[in-house]
Amino acid sequence: MGISAALHLQERGRAVTLVDRGGPGEGTSFGNAGLIQREAVFPYNFPTNPLDIIAGALNLRPDSRLDWASLARIAPFLMAYARQASKANILKSAAARSPLLAIAMEEHEKLAAASGAEMQLRPGAWIKVFRKEKTFAEEIAKVNQLEAYGVKGLILDHKQVAEAEPHLTADLIGGVRWTQGYNLADPLALSRAYADLFVARGGRIVGADARSLTQSGEGWSITGPEGPIVARDCVIALGPWASDVIEPLGYRLPLGVKRGYHKHYRPKGNALLNSPTLDADGGYLLAPMRAGIRLTTGAEFADRDAPANPTMILRAERTARGFFPLAEAVEKEPWLGRRPCTPDMVPVLGPAPRHKGLWFNFGHAHHGLTMAAVCGRLLAEQMSGETPFCDPVPYRAERFA
Repeated sequence: MGISAALHLQERGRAVTLVDRGGPGEGTSFGNAGLIQREAVFPYNFPTNPLDIIAGALNLRPDSRLDWASLARIAPFLMAYARQASKANILKSAAARSPLLAIAMEEHEKLAAASGAEMQLRPGAWIKVFRKEKTFAEEIAKVNQLEAYGVKGLILDHKQVAEAEPHLTADLIGGVRWTQGYNLADPLALSRAYADLFVARGGRIVGADARSLTQSGEGWSITGPEGPIVARDCVIALGPWASDVIEPLGYRLPLGVKRGYHKHYRPKGNALLNSPTLDADGGYLLAPMRAGIRLTTGAEFADRDAPANPTMILRAERTARGFFPLAEAVEKEPWLGRRPCTPDMVPVLGPAPRHKGLWFNFGHAHHGLTMAAVCGRLLAEQMSGETPFCDPVPYRAERFA
């Protein structure tokens, strides 16, 4: 997210310094399903069925886990998230997300072409497959609903699923192929390609701690390894760590975290997975990556900094071994990531309400990779005084006042 914003600011003549305590792309963007999704218009909402809520609270759902030890700390976000689950609120979030997703692919294509990373964007998007009639019917209804937003999904019967992914071993009744989008063999490689382009254009990447941010005269200052880094404008694109910087400045936004895990496995024999495939009733996704078959979990509701818990990845692995022929794991330990979420699943993007020269760009939930390039454009347009390509008001921090 930060690299994309920096590239768009460079295109508008700005001198930009990117501050990161790690390497570019090694935070939240490091681990994900590797999808650039056109169809992600509707947010992942809090369940409204009481039985689903009870199952989630008792950790009986395959796609989620509640860390009860974190409940006191995460309860305010969960309550705000639950209040957003009405049909009216979901449609409002969809209306805000839709303009971003409509050109998200196009904006990535531009940055990939400029950085020589076109081959990173593999066409064909992904497949969602089903074991149960009820969940399959709900997805078909979603396909029909998304047509109004310019999204197309291809409904597959069980034979077509088998033709698309002949090495799946589960008893599946059908699926949906989301064809508008891209999938990546290595999300980190795309981030690094964008970062290399940023440096080639004269940008500077500095290893420093963003929590040292302070106002400095008419601008902002961060303590760098060789002294202060001073600029007129500062963009906070820190994902789940944004609160560490904005709360000392008086902003208490309802930024929650959905944690997730991934691990890579070698396929057995000549087994091949052609596309990222979500086992909708199993609660996990398998994606063919450069490092192996990546197994990604659903959402763990826990404090951002709580110790890792292997429960979700172990449960997903057991189910996945009956879904696709996985061999041994590539890594010993799973990777733990943190998805930065607002209650309405709409990013916080635009000027800080009370501080001149401070800009927000975080809270992109499950779709930070998808939205990175387009949100970088929308932010840069506002910072440069241009007419934004869409109404920026739905993304403002003031909506949580």
